[in-house]
Parts: sequence; C-alpha cells; structure tokens
Amino acid sequence: MRVSDVKISLDEEEKDYPAIAAKTIGKSKEEIVSCRLVKKSVDARNKKNVHFICTFDIYFAGEDIENNQEIVIPCCKKGSPRPIVVGSGPAGMFAGLVLAEAGLCPIILERGKQVSERQKDVEIFWKLGKLNPNSNVQFGEGGAGTFSDGKLMSGIKKDEYTQKVLNEFVLAGAPEEILYLAKPHIGTDKLALIIPKIRAKTESLGGEYRFENRVSDFLIENEKIKAIKVEIRENEQEMISADDVILALGHSSRDTFEKLFEKGIKIEQKPFSVGARIEHKQSEINKSQYGSFAGHKNLGAADYKLFCHLPSGTSGYTFCMCPGGTVVAAASEEGHLVTNGMSEYARDKENANSALLVGVDETDFASKHPLAGMYFQRKIEERAFAFAGNSYKAPVQLVGDFLAGKETKKLGDVVPSYTAGTTFCNLNELFPPKIAETMKAAIKDFDNKLRGFAKSDAVLTAPETRSSSPLRIIRDENFESSVKGLYPCGEGAGYAGGIMSAAVDGIKTALKIIKKYER
Repeated sequence: MRVSDVKISLDEEEKDYPAIAAKTIGKSKEEIVSCRLVKKSVDARNKKNVHFICTFDIYFAGEDIENNQEIVIPCCKKGSPRPIVVGSGPAGMFAGLVLAEAGLCPIILERGKQVSERQKDVEIFWKLGKLNPNSNVQFGEGGAGTFSDGKLMSGIKKDEYTQKVLNEFVLAGAPEEILYLAKPHIGTDKLALIIPKIRAKTESLGGEYRFENRVSDFLIENEKIKAIKVEIRENEQEMISADDVILALGHSSRDTFEKLFEKGIKIEQKPFSVGARIEHKQSEINKSQYGSFAGHKNLGAADYKLFCHLPSGTSGYTFCMCPGGTVVAAASEEGHLVTNGMSEYARDKENANSALLVGVDETDFASKHPLAGMYFQRKIEERAFAFAGNSYKAPVQLVGDFLAGKETKKLGDVVPSYTAGTTFCNLNELFPPKIAETMKAAIKDFDNKLRGFAKSDAVLTAPETRSSSPLRIIRDENFESSVKGLYPCGEGAGYAGGIMSAAVDGIKTALKIIKKYER
C-alpha cells in the first residue's frame, strides 16, 4: 500500500516514522512487515506549522517486498568493438559504466585529471590564480558537477533510469537519503570520494579510463566515424580507431565544439542564461523560509527556487541554489572569468548563494552562426576579466548599489565567499542593458516572494555564464549525429541540465550502442 501526504512533526526521528505511517492507516506497527520511506519533503507554506510531508510503501504479511527497480543491461557478443567515451562527467561516467556492464569494455577519455589530482590544481588556481586549462572546475573526472552541490533534482521523470543513477551513487558511498528526499544532494566533499569508486567499478568490469587525453580531431569517411586523434600529456598524439564514439563533452569544451563545426557535424544554437551569483546570509534565508522553526536540527539549511516573467517580455530566475555554500572561481580558459556555486554535504557555511540568471537567445547573439552563443559567453567572460584588472578576482557589487547604478565602495554584513578574491565594480557596465535591467527587475520581484532577497548589502558576484550549453549537437532517434557512429549526449551536447539528467542521457545513449551488439 502506498500512503501519501503523511504529515510528520519536525521533532520526530526517522526511526519512529513506521509507527506514524501505520497509525495513519489504522494499523499497529506489529501488523506491518515493512515500511519504506519513498519521499520526504518540507512543507513550509505556513510558517507557524512547518513540518515534513512523507510518502511510504507499506507491506503486510504474505506480500513480496519489491526492490527498487532498475534497468536491465543486456549482454553483448564477445569480440564486439570497444566504444569510446569522450568525457567523464555524469553523462560519460554512467555511459562508461553501463557499457562495461554489458561487456563492451569501453575506453573513457578525459582531458583532465582524476579527482585527487584535479583537486590540487583547483586549489592552486583559487589561491594563486594559476589556471590549468585542462584541469579545473570544468574539466576533469566527474565533470563540472564535481565542484557543485551534488544536486540530484531534475525536471525529468523518476523511472528505472533515475533509479539506476541513485542506486549507483548509494553503492559508491552516497547517503541513502538520496533515495527518498524530494531535493537530494550529495555535496562536493562526498562526491570527490564517490566518483573514483564508480570509476573503479567500471574498470573492474573491463572499462579503461585514460586521463589527460584530450581529443583533438576526428577522422570521418563517408559520413562515418573511423578514428579520433588524442593528445596525450607527454605531447604525444595517438589515433584510436573507433566504430562508436559517445561525445559526453560537458558545456565548456569550446575547442572541441569548434572542431566538430569545422568537420561539418550539424550543430544549432540553443538558448541559455547568463547573470551573476547572489549571496545572502544563510541564517536570513532560513528565517525567511522557516520562520520561528529556522535552525531546527532536523531541517538543515533552507533553499529557494524563484522565477518571474516580466512585463518587458524577459524572464529571470534563480538556478543551482547552494545553501551554506561558496561562490567559486570556475574559469577554463586563460583570460576569462567565470563563477559558479558549490556546497559541501553539511551545507554549514555562512552564506547562501544562487545564480541569478536571464535567458538569452539568437536576438542577443546578433548572429545565426551555430557557435554564436559560445562567442557571446566568451565576450562577457573576457570583459569581466578586464574589469577585474586582468585577473581572476571577480567583480562584486552590493545589490543596493546595483539597483541604484553606482559602484560599490564598501561591503555590508555579507562577505563575498568567492575563492579567488574580489574587486568592486558596477555590474551595470559589465552586462548588456537587457541582462542588467532584467536582473534588477527580478531582484525586486523576488523580494516579494522571499523576504530580504533585495536586501541592500546582499552581494552579486559576476559573471555566471555556464548555466548550460550554448548549443545543441543535432542527433536522430538513434542518438547519432549527422556522422554515423558519433553519439552526442549529456549537458554539453544540449540534451541535459544537471547531474541527474546528464547521467540518465549517458545511460540511454550507451543502451543505443549496446542494442547493436547484444546477444
């Protein structure tokens, strides 16, 4: 029996939930064989009665207890060609795992380093401003998601594919709560430990990871992929024959996008968003969301998700909200300045941060070129770098000064958490007028929905330009591009947004290849 909408006090402990669920349906705890928590969310609509809403699957004597259903991975014929997976972000990581489970022994090529080495390069960048273009917040094992909040929420439906992703994360050490929380997250600190375990599982099944291997060219004959050229760390080059190549590139692989366009692979523009990170005191967000219940030990740090459609016809929204988190330097190209948000599992830092974004499209790019959105991103990032005195210190401005159109001279209560240092500026001069004006209108609108959002000493740190891919690599119903054997997938290819949807797209792409070779 599935029992939904069970209201549970914040003071109750999870070990007592089965008895509460039993009482809800007029049964005693002893009459129930098993009670599984399926979903748990916070109901804070009434600030005087904040509580949890839960869903349970309850089993009685004589019933079989169902396990979480996953996809079934077919076995492939021995001697089948080894697929190549380009990129080890969520899409590439899960594509590689599923291909290995099918017996295809994939080769996963990653331009960056494995997590432990990548972390060292990122720390050097944050502290000293020395950027490694191939090992940073965007590139390396786990992709951009490794340095994030590890959010697993997604707009896609929950099914056997999402269950596969969740189960694999739990098997690798993620907290079991991700199986039932309405807004599951893992945290950057835990992700860094979990991702290598998924890699180890793939390798144990015959998969092969090759780090610091950057794909630099594609050999195409008769509109079919034949091989790829790889640059290896010792400045060596290798041609690898390939019948099936999954492009799980991530949204920042700009050199690869340019190479694909040069090769005639069909690409189209895709709308995306740009803006800045906005920071508030986490304690103030907690009070705005939970009222007098803020700080309750079973609630944790509050989050938010806001959207507005303005009379001007433009829209603003918040994205990738990181409770108790940090704004991080996220550049992947020298001379370009980019920000992103990150939280650890505990979400216990002083500030809350979120992207404050405005949608952009062809009208903003002023070009129909398939890569125009990418070039639009670059211009903003280059301009921000110049605003920061040709450094990776991010331009910051108080919300009150941004709304008034004047440069910030002094901080208030909110201290910017950006990892590579900051410099004062007027963001109205950094962004095109449409973006700046929409951001201002959105801030005012959101203040009506979340008290204190427009507080004058909240901090804006710019720019955030990598919210999603600025293009889409066109694929057919078989997930193949205009070149046969080349399978674009995940966020970089324009088919996902976030860890969960990218991982699922990687799984589905892998299954397309498996179908060709299954027994």
